[in-house]
Amino acid sequence: MLDGLDPEQREVALALNGPVCVLAGAGTGKTRAITHRIAYGVRAGILQPASVLAVTFTNRAAGEMRGRLRELGAGGVQARTFHSAALRQLQFFWPKAVGGDLPRLLERKVQLVAEAAARCGIRLDRNELRDVTGEIEWAKVTQTVPADYPAVVAKSVRDAPRDPAEIGQIYAMYEQLKRDRSVIDFEDVLLLTVGILQDRHDIADQIRRQYQHFVVDEYQDVSPLQQRLLDLWLGDRDNLCVVGDASQTIYSFTGATPDHLLNFRTRHPGATVVKLVRDYRSTPQVVHLANGLLGQARGRAAEHRLELISQRDPGPEPVYTEYADEPTEAEGTARRIRDLIAAGVPAGEIAVLYRINAQSEVYEQALADAGVPYQLRGAERFFERQEVREAGIALRGAARAGGNDSLLDDVEDLPAQVRAVLSTKGWTSQPPTGSGSVRDRWESLAALVRLAEDFARAKPGATLSDLVAELDERAAAQHAPTVQGVTLASLHAAKGLEWDAVFLVGLTEGMMPITYAKTDEQVEEERRLLYVGVTRARLHLTLSWALSRSPGGRASRRPSHFLKGLRPGSGTRGAANSGGSGSGASGSFERGGAGRRKPRGPVLCRVCGATLTEAGAMKLMRCEDCPSDMDEALYERLRDWRSDQARQLGQPAYCVFTDKTLMAIAERVPSTGGELSSISGVGARKLDRFGDEVLAICAGGVGGTGDEES
Repeated sequence: MLDGLDPEQREVALALNGPVCVLAGAGTGKTRAITHRIAYGVRAGILQPASVLAVTFTNRAAGEMRGRLRELGAGGVQARTFHSAALRQLQFFWPKAVGGDLPRLLERKVQLVAEAAARCGIRLDRNELRDVTGEIEWAKVTQTVPADYPAVVAKSVRDAPRDPAEIGQIYAMYEQLKRDRSVIDFEDVLLLTVGILQDRHDIADQIRRQYQHFVVDEYQDVSPLQQRLLDLWLGDRDNLCVVGDASQTIYSFTGATPDHLLNFRTRHPGATVVKLVRDYRSTPQVVHLANGLLGQARGRAAEHRLELISQRDPGPEPVYTEYADEPTEAEGTARRIRDLIAAGVPAGEIAVLYRINAQSEVYEQALADAGVPYQLRGAERFFERQEVREAGIALRGAARAGGNDSLLDDVEDLPAQVRAVLSTKGWTSQPPTGSGSVRDRWESLAALVRLAEDFARAKPGATLSDLVAELDERAAAQHAPTVQGVTLASLHAAKGLEWDAVFLVGLTEGMMPITYAKTDEQVEEERRLLYVGVTRARLHLTLSWALSRSPGGRASRRPSHFLKGLRPGSGTRGAANSGGSGSGASGSFERGGAGRRKPRGPVLCRVCGATLTEAGAMKLMRCEDCPSDMDEALYERLRDWRSDQARQLGQPAYCVFTDKTLMAIAERVPSTGGELSSISGVGARKLDRFGDEVLAICAGGVGGTGDEES
């Protein structure tokens, strides 16, 4: 059972009595250590499987733990989330403690929160409703009652999504409605279990007789309510093993706090403390950067940081890339990803990580244009987001009304019209303070405003109807992928995952750290969030930023100050170093892929000669509204051929060629490989793979469907 464990993991496995604190860095095999600890105790006869309760925070993590324990011969151990364990106990003891059946558990509390707000005479839109619901959840896990909520928020640095007094009213009414209807919510499961264990010592004693040993994973994410439940499970015993890393605390906005982990040795002076620092996930180059990033940190969590030591063979240095603008950053990222896939890295082992979900759209488009399949994790696709759909409906209505829409009175240019319409949906000239869905909604609407500004610059004289048509075309081109592909995810959604190659994008001041991180602790949590992103990478790591938002824009942005002293040429930072191995700049620095691609000159419309700025227009080499000379029959033959290819490859059609690329081919009817490769979207790889068949179709054939590369 102990074979294959490193010395520190073995120490964890052998520490079967008394309080144990395992400080486990990213990629150090903490799950392996604690599952072998449990299984070794069971095999040695020290632990009875039914007497062990292991708790963690996600069903996925609990399932993984159960699976490993079964493989190790300890299948009788309970491995659950906090809520699952508490609900099981609540269901069993409710008839004895209270009588009757346990109240029905609410699947979704949003509808009841909406009704509570309405009864208080407070109107909430969809996003405000989500934020207020989140505030109620935070209040409950921090054990804040409705009457105290305004005062608690006032004393904290928390940004409430609405007036705290109003939220307190809604919270109180929500609790009243639950009582009236005999229903409980997710947080009540913990609260009620705590209440029963506090009031009924006989029940508490029964649970303590059942469970003699406790293991808590991701202990840095424990909320005050979860800690209270854990204390009641333990009683006056100390057979507790906790595992965590204060440097990965990134969920404080949900009530999580690393204080319980950091204070563990104070509460348990005789605790065995083991540090896991051998990183089996990442190369020395990635670990070097991760250590250097934390070496600049401040605050209490930083004082307890772990210096990781990579156990892997050396790999490539991290790549730092500076781009002129966001679209170029997205295109450059897509090219690098395509090169990695061509070199044998599976698409499913590559991730693009960003700070907020609103950043996804430009990467969705770039990957689609590059023919790279992708999947979104933890977020809706940009054009499927509720606020984007609502904005599209509003813009379509305004375009249909034309001069009869009072919103557009005295508004002349297209961007001003869009701003006027979207102001009714929550867009403002200044972003809202704080995070959450209000901020996400604003970012989505702001992206539409920027798109309108870019569209107007590219097409002087364009109307609102033209913009609506552009939005419809963009939405139609970005259908959901049907195969596993590159993961697009926020940094928060990436926690607990890992990939061979990770691209950390948009690393500018105002985005990393995010602009609403004001206090020192908020900024440090942003640093920890970036640390989590870095430590997701096993082998390849690329960090990038753009100096301006749009092509031709003023280069006013600066790379994140978190990278100072770490990226080549950024100088040093007068901070505590990382103990040697993690300090100092290393890696390669590039500017927009310089040296691999010549700077692009202006792209001119082949019909009217106007300068083209939109990606779709540049692909067609003509303005969208200039007359098309497309061969319709050829276009249909190309579409049929593409469908066959996609079916054979098991990929979405756009991974063969996008609609715009097929239109460009049907308009220009290339007869040679050189002519075909000059069309945007037909790179060397696709030319080699599909060129002969496409040229045959252009020459009048129907195209072959021979065997393709796997």
